[in-house]
Amino acid sequence: MDKSVEQRDAIAITGLRYYGYTGYLTEERMLGQWFEVDLTLWVDLFAVGNSDRLEDTLDYRELVERVRHQIESAKVKTMEHLATQIARSILQWEQAQKIRVRLTKVSAPIPDFSGRISVEIIRSPSDFLT
Repeated sequence: MDKSVEQRDAIAITGLRYYGYTGYLTEERMLGQWFEVDLTLWVDLFAVGNSDRLEDTLDYRELVERVRHQIESAKVKTMEHLATQIARSILQWEQAQKIRVRLTKVSAPIPDFSGRISVEIIRSPSDFLT
């Protein structure tokens, strides 16, 4: 299939917010903190656009559940690793051609810092072949 056709359609899910246990500090992995996730998932929406059948697309509820599970169950040190695990989980779907994961630590434990820290990765299924 022509690459330009494969990546012209996308599903965006933004503002997912879950409590998780990712962070370099032991306290972050024990006490937890809030994370936000925005996803862009490139999929071919041609079939569902014509059929109006859920079977012809990705079920957004399942996408949201996978993200929730990853954030709430992971106890890892880096946001980069967590974002990669989220991407890997979602890209297991055959329809998923590419994903952008933007993971934000809402309140980083840095003295005198009131901003947010985000990482953003873009992955395709071939990035996880070994």
